[in-house]
Formats: sequence, structure tokens, C-alpha cells
Amino acid sequence: MDIRHITPDYAVSPQIEVADIAAIAEAGFTTIICNRPDAEVPPSHQADTIRAAAEAAGITFAINPVTHQGLNMGMVDSQMAAAGASSGPVLAYCASGTRSSIVWSLGQAGKMPTDAIIQATAQAGYDLGGMRGQLDMLAKG
Repeated sequence: MDIRHITPDYAVSPQIEVADIAAIAEAGFTTIICNRPDAEVPPSHQADTIRAAAEAAGITFAINPVTHQGLNMGMVDSQMAAAGASSGPVLAYCASGTRSSIVWSLGQAGKMPTDAIIQATAQAGYDLGGMRGQLDMLAKG
């Protein structure tokens, strides 16, 4: 498991598995957001399987499957709503953590300076500098 903090309250990760849930709970995460569509993974890693383990450990679980081609502002709004409703730190996961970082970044446009968004994701190992124009455009409303 490779958890990377973007902020103190929002982290991303590549695909997690049931065996990771205890460590995720121990790390203090209160919400997990699945950004990976079930079609990408075997049944052992699909959202309902991970959800059952997370909820058994007392962790809130949200499903917001994201694909690069299908990414839209509704998905961004869903991500931000799930994170905003969390009682503590959030862990979002997908295949590599990139989609979870992108969705977070789009949700921060206009709330944080673009440079700060790009720096936060870069420090977590995700180079989203190519999104600068899109983030600036969203920030302008």
C-alpha cells in the first residue's frame, strides 16, 4: 500500500485490497473513496468487496468511479461532497492515485491558487502541471 498525502486530510493511493483496511483504519482515515471502475479489477478488488471490509472496520466508503475520458464536473462535485462529509481524513484510490489526484485538483480550482494545487500534488508524486490551463479556467468560473 502506497498512501500519499496531498493535504493532511486528503490522501491518494493506488488500488487497495481488503488486507489493507486495518492499516488504513489504524492510520486514522475515516472515509475511503473508490475512484476505480469495477471493470478494471477482479471481483476481489471491486468496490463492493472493499466497501464491506471498510464498513466492517468503521470506515465510511464512497464510490465515485472515474475514467480519464469520462471525467466530468459531476464526478468532481461528488468527490468533494464525500470528502467534505467525512468526519476525518480521506483516502481516495484508483489504479495509481493519479485520477484521485486529478479529481481533487479540479475540486480545489478557485479555492486554492493553481500553483499551490500543482505543488501539493507534485509533492505527493503526481505531476499535474499540464492541467494548469484547465485549473486556471475553472478558477475564473
